[in-house]
Amino acid sequence: MPVHSPGPFSPRVLTVLVTALLTALAITLPRSSAQAATAPRRGSAHMGMGVLAHDGQGGTPSMGYVTQTEGVDVSAHQGNVAWSTLWNSGVRWAYTKATEGTYYTNPYFAQQYNGSYQVGMIRGAYHFATPDTTSGTTQANYFVDHGGGWSRDGKTLPGVLDIEWNPYGATCYGKTASQMVDWIADFLDTYKARTGRDAVIYTATSWWTRCTSDYDRFASADPLWIARYASAPGTLPAGWSYFTMWQYTSAGPAVGDHDKFNGALDRVQALARG
Repeated sequence: MPVHSPGPFSPRVLTVLVTALLTALAITLPRSSAQAATAPRRGSAHMGMGVLAHDGQGGTPSMGYVTQTEGVDVSAHQGNVAWSTLWNSGVRWAYTKATEGTYYTNPYFAQQYNGSYQVGMIRGAYHFATPDTTSGTTQANYFVDHGGGWSRDGKTLPGVLDIEWNPYGATCYGKTASQMVDWIADFLDTYKARTGRDAVIYTATSWWTRCTSDYDRFASADPLWIARYASAPGTLPAGWSYFTMWQYTSAGPAVGDHDKFNGALDRVQALARG
């Protein structure tokens, strides 16, 4: 009896076979690999990257209750920044991302950090923390060695520890609350030993509550930069009774995330002078 070759699959049969194959691959694919396929590129993190996803956005800032000074924060995402445009819009202070972990430095750092200074702004640098890659001490040293230092020129703000949602994996970087507090303390202690200044802590209340279990002892020395895209900064992390800076939007009237300093320009200058 002759052997006949099977004919082509019908579209319906082909669809069923492809679906079954994809399902089998999804089941066998390690979870870490699946996450890696959707995670952003290492080094691409920036201040407030997870704010919209976790805290949402609820209005524009109310200016009725305190004198505030407009600021901006930028990273490589903004590229070369038109600082004169920002200055003319009323921005008077700026922070630039310098480093992330111990594997990334901002390729636009010089243009952003020096450019803001040259138009008359008071400027500073920030570090995006990745507590799951290296120790707090190691990352603080890396930050200081790559632009995160401080000088007594009256125009340089203390460095910022940007500690927030992990864009690359587990929200709390795989650490318990006590481990996270220890990591943060190591970073802050090392930064102060290297520069003589207490670093600013940038965070969001929801992340701080979840990942430090409302630890409240950093507030006595380290200024708070709160992230919340709403008409008011809302409830602050444990220990802080007021904020020093407030990132209120990621879609400001000009380039970068926009911020309010909790006081007039002379208070920004006072923080710069230490």
